[in-house]
Amino acid sequence: MDDHSQEPPMTALKPDPIGRTALAVEISNRLRQMILEGQLQPGEKINEKVLTEQFGVSRTPLREALKVLAAEGLLDLIPHRGAVITRQSEAELAEVFCVLAALEGLAGELAAEHASEDILHEIADMTRALRRTFDEADRPTYFRINQAIHKTILTAAGNDMLLRSHELLAYRVQRARYQANLTAERWRAAVEEHEAILEALSRRDAERCGKLMKDHLLRKFASIKAKTQG
Repeated sequence: MDDHSQEPPMTALKPDPIGRTALAVEISNRLRQMILEGQLQPGEKINEKVLTEQFGVSRTPLREALKVLAAEGLLDLIPHRGAVITRQSEAELAEVFCVLAALEGLAGELAAEHASEDILHEIADMTRALRRTFDEADRPTYFRINQAIHKTILTAAGNDMLLRSHELLAYRVQRARYQANLTAERWRAAVEEHEAILEALSRRDAERCGKLMKDHLLRKFASIKAKTQG
């Protein structure tokens, strides 16, 4: 008798969604960057037909990506109208930056106390790279490195609740943060602030590092506010 004759039939497998999920993530990343860089403006309606053709995808992964960006606060899903890039009021930005500044201030204090020497070297390398991207006027690369520095400091704080709370809010002001350093003067000041933060981290000066991190965020909001009022 065949050894396999008594084996139960294999349960039918469901289609593997990994490919579609990965595609939706890639689309959301590309759309997020378009929003941050101003290729898609506040109040602008997402044209699904144009984007499916541009990305070479169907509407299903595109719509999954739109849901991700809606959860991040970068766009609104409006019944019978579709996806629209969000408009953020000054009051909303003020509230978010106020909380983020407090969170990043605390992260700076904790990171100065707990970050390993390897992490400090990593932040030092990124800070030097940040200076180079400023010298080269490479805004997209600058923004990515800037984000990485902030994320590394937040992670080095060693507080998961702090990290999760920050992530919930950070997406809501990414576009504003990207556009904050529009003048060379403000951009240069931001680089110098990062260099001062690195020095405070290296000296394990928790109080100063926390203050520098908090002030860095508040100055960024002041820059955004001046731009909107100008």
